[in-house]
Amino acid sequence: MDSGKKMVLRPRPSLGLAAAPGAATLPKPPSSASGRPSVMQAPVLVLNATFEPINVTAVRRALVLMLKGVAQAEETSHSEVHSTSKAIRVPSVIRLVSYRHIPQQSRALSRKNILLRDRNTCQFCGISFPASELTLDHVLPRSRGGRSSWENLVASCYSCNNRKGDRTPEEAGLKLQRRPRPFTLHTSRQLMRLIGHRDEKWRKYLFY
Repeated sequence: MDSGKKMVLRPRPSLGLAAAPGAATLPKPPSSASGRPSVMQAPVLVLNATFEPINVTAVRRALVLMLKGVAQAEETSHSEVHSTSKAIRVPSVIRLVSYRHIPQQSRALSRKNILLRDRNTCQFCGISFPASELTLDHVLPRSRGGRSSWENLVASCYSCNNRKGDRTPEEAGLKLQRRPRPFTLHTSRQLMRLIGHRDEKWRKYLFY
């Protein structure tokens, strides 16, 4: 069964988002007793200096960019994060201060990007799950020559993964929701627009 096997995947490029030594310390997000995702994990639209949408990141990473002077907030939400000395409005859209050349290539192969491509939806039963309740499944099992590639990896819930086991979907009586493909720039833009339908602050940057 694929859920118990590990894969070695290339890390996703960071666009210089990692905090540098001596950088400002992020305020602590409010705790969530309800078990809901932290505000620091909420999606933020990233624009190039030319206002072209280029990525979606988390609030925590967006705040790091802002505190380092790499980006500035174009839109904010009503939420705030607090430190001992100040409160910062949570960004919804940020823009890079300097233009970054974005290569026209697909994203690095990673669990996060596979789940993003498949929209956190099991590709066998079609039900959406939190990322923690999804695993990656090799459509053609590794034991039968299946590779760890965009075309052979899909998001799968634990139930479907257990049902499929070390078989092909056809042998297990399962059907893929859609054919797995690489995560291209076109795929990324489609996902940005889907999120944009839920956040009106994004719309003017995604729809022309």
